[in-house]
Amino acid sequence: MIPPATWSAHFGYNHFAQVCARALRNALKEQPRLAAEKRGVTTLRYQKWENGQGGQQTYLNPTSEK
Repeated sequence: MIPPATWSAHFGYNHFAQVCARALRNALKEQPRLAAEKRGVTTLRYQKWENGQGGQQTYLNPTSEK
């Protein structure tokens, strides 16, 4: 049997990827770091569908800048 990778013995892949991304962003210089932080902002929205028609989209976490 193949032993698990060191990181997977302690946490899952999503957490591993999150830690790596944070370390990379912290290592960047000022301008590239700011650009990476802007790309990291996500918005969540949903839309209720009735009778095959989509309703109005509602943002769950609206951002101040669009």
